[in-house]
Amino acid sequence: MSQDPVQMLIDAGAIPTTPFDAASRYRGVAIALLPQAGGEPPVPFVRRRFIPQLRDIPAAARVTIASGDRPDLLAQRTLGDPLLYWRVADANAVTDPFELTDTPGLRVAVPLPPGA
Repeated sequence: MSQDPVQMLIDAGAIPTTPFDAASRYRGVAIALLPQAGGEPPVPFVRRRFIPQLRDIPAAARVTIASGDRPDLLAQRTLGDPLLYWRVADANAVTDPFELTDTPGLRVAVPLPPGA
């Protein structure tokens, strides 16, 4: 039985082990391989990402949620990039980003922009 061609590329370094965009919450999180029984090729998976402690996320501001807000719109308005919604979620210790915008009038912390 031949080895999985994708795995051969990973082993050879042709496929990055962290294939995530710079704005991704998974940037820097390694890809690992889960061994399979019976000679099956291992299954790649993303290792666990730990949410930073609130004390380690400096807040730039607090904003009030308006009716119709969505996590991506909030991130675009406050951080300039809709893909950074996860940074606002981390700054408020929520795992579901929609918890941020489900309640109009809620005040949420906005972290400093990346690189600030």
